[in-house]
Amino acid sequence: MNNPYYAVSLAAILICLSAMANGQTTSSIKGTITDSNGNTVSWATVSIPSLHIGTTADSTGSYVLTGVPAGNWELQVKYVGYRPYSTKIRSTGTPVQQDIVLTGEGNSLDEVVVSGTMKEVSKLDSPVPVEVYTAKFFKANPAPSVFDALQNINGVRPQLNCNICNTGDIHINGLEGPYTMVLIDGMPIVSGLSTVYGLSGIPQSLIERVEIVKGPASTLYGSEAVGGLINIITKNPRTTPLLAVDAFGTSWGEISADVAAKINVSKKVQSLLGASYFNYQNPIDNNDDYFTDVTLQHRISLFNKWNFERKDNRVFSFAARYVYEDRWGGEMNWEPSYRGTDEVYGESIYTSRWELFGTYQLPIKEHVTFMFSANGHDQNSVYGDMSFLADQYIGFGQLTWNKPAGSHDLLAGLTYRYTYYDDNTPATAAAYNVDINRPTNTSLPGLFLQDEITLHANHKLLLGARYDYNSIHGSILTPRANYKWNSTDKNNVLRLSFGNGYRVANIFTEDHYALSGAREVVFDNELDPETSWNGNVNFVKKVPLNNGGIIGFDATVFYTYFNNKIIADYDTDATKIHYGNLDGHAVSQGISLNIDLALMNGLRLNAGATAMDVYSMENGEKVQQLFTEKFTGVWSASYAIKGMGLSIDYTGNLYGPMRLPLLSDEDPRDPRSPWWSIQNIQITKAFRNGIELYGGIKNLLNWTPNKGNPFIIARAHDPFNKLVEFDGNGQALVTPENPYGLTFDPSYVFGPNQGARGFVGIRYSFY
Repeated sequence: MNNPYYAVSLAAILICLSAMANGQTTSSIKGTITDSNGNTVSWATVSIPSLHIGTTADSTGSYVLTGVPAGNWELQVKYVGYRPYSTKIRSTGTPVQQDIVLTGEGNSLDEVVVSGTMKEVSKLDSPVPVEVYTAKFFKANPAPSVFDALQNINGVRPQLNCNICNTGDIHINGLEGPYTMVLIDGMPIVSGLSTVYGLSGIPQSLIERVEIVKGPASTLYGSEAVGGLINIITKNPRTTPLLAVDAFGTSWGEISADVAAKINVSKKVQSLLGASYFNYQNPIDNNDDYFTDVTLQHRISLFNKWNFERKDNRVFSFAARYVYEDRWGGEMNWEPSYRGTDEVYGESIYTSRWELFGTYQLPIKEHVTFMFSANGHDQNSVYGDMSFLADQYIGFGQLTWNKPAGSHDLLAGLTYRYTYYDDNTPATAAAYNVDINRPTNTSLPGLFLQDEITLHANHKLLLGARYDYNSIHGSILTPRANYKWNSTDKNNVLRLSFGNGYRVANIFTEDHYALSGAREVVFDNELDPETSWNGNVNFVKKVPLNNGGIIGFDATVFYTYFNNKIIADYDTDATKIHYGNLDGHAVSQGISLNIDLALMNGLRLNAGATAMDVYSMENGEKVQQLFTEKFTGVWSASYAIKGMGLSIDYTGNLYGPMRLPLLSDEDPRDPRSPWWSIQNIQITKAFRNGIELYGGIKNLLNWTPNKGNPFIIARAHDPFNKLVEFDGNGQALVTPENPYGLTFDPSYVFGPNQGARGFVGIRYSFY
């Protein structure tokens, strides 16, 4: 026993046995999360980064982190509006109680964002201004889809494009939907056909956060990112609840339900299953035009995401989504048997859509990532007696290499996008014979290079360029440059941005006006790609308050100049829509301001306003863009009542007048919309068992666009123009039966035609 070698060997054996025992022992860490005033902090993220494990606190601020092996670990807690928190934890195999107190910091948490530079970077360090909205933000005004949820974001407006079928798109700073790229986890999923129809099929239950970049992003993301991009980041299966349910109904008979369940397949494999359901089957005609005020819908969306934990924390995840929707609007007595006939007018749309997308980091020393996506979209729709049948398939692959090198952070990428498109319109007909169908097959290979240069601790410069070769339109080059300065305490940030964008248009997939109503579509020339040059100045300032709260200011001045802009001309001929490249230029310019106020007493206010001027210049004449307001404002006010688990949310928006299309000089409708506002209020009660009950009123002011107008849909009583008399040029004549010389047309639309309604709902999260 006195042999030193024996003693050393015995000690080694005991150490190994101890290590093995510790390796086989796991415990849990649990507690509650509050702020410095004792208020509950719900939905904070709790993790041990070195172990790659984490969880999310429930609505009462309680959390349980399981599977923690014995040892000393660093526990981290993050949530928007609070400073990051970290503490040392010792796990010995028994449960550990760790209550956490977060310090408020307004809305200035240094979140990680990816949309501006296509790689993870803190929001404050990003040379590109990125706005971040978490799932909690959208809960202040629950909505059945992403399309509806974006209505309270400054400078972003869901635009309805049809009074009958209620399809729409997303406008950023006054630019129409086709100028906005919508991504899911960085993948260009929503494009082409789904520009109009796909947004309503993205359920809120999938959202971890939404990142928004305003201004051209074509250098990294290619066509369609001319006006900006919306990147929907889906939930990580590793940190989601085992079961989450969110369901609500309205007094109009709408039913919306989201269910998500996590499956821990193994310690390193997690899966998230989600289903979203929306149903509205209650025809209402409050404006007495004998047409449905709101489209009837039946929609289901299924989602499955897999996350694989790999060596050295390399990324591997993939997801699949399927959406089916049946929607119709029209005369109140329409039935499916009338579909495609000229007996009773209805707009009926069947949408079937599937998507696959994922990310895989290669198992090599360099940081090389492969991203991929594929989607198929089948469209079967009729507008009165006119059918629109279309199929679209898109495949996308992208290989990126990220290489920090001293003061440089390089990002290079190779991309390829293939699009197959076929429909029953002249868009896919042979030029020499419209009776011959010729589906389009478009290849779009590209490459990009970006260099983020740290000039100084307070100065960064981002330079980038992209080259694409479109198989139809040839070579396209899009450069950009961004500069960022911040004060040492990061309470002041200045960003300057300059870049180029381009867009290749397909009218029949992007513009619902081309399909709805009785107008004929006319192409004045072969459409060339649009190009744009954009400049932005962004300034962010945070002002800490003495009581522990914070107020933040975010101001942006933007200017975009367009060449070859594609214009839809409604004014030349009331029976036609003329499409052509503008023989001149177009401009979108303006200024926006966001203000965030967070007080430690539970009050939080987010308000924003944008003033803009969007117009085209041709032959020396300035023409304001249709369906584009000059002013928009939004607000969201929340107040949490201490100790009661109650919170009150008041949200709303305000829009200025916009120019609208009229059909004749005698058309009695106002050529401009009035000022209008949609306001909502909600009260939420949280219980300690993970249940939340909420309810409120949507559209408190009961505003609808028909107020102040003699009618919204032109000649709703004669949707097939059977009683309209035309002259030799095809123009509607003024007759005793048709005193205004109109034809049937539902394109006079600028806001939702749904009045006030109550709603109640329930949320439940199980961990």
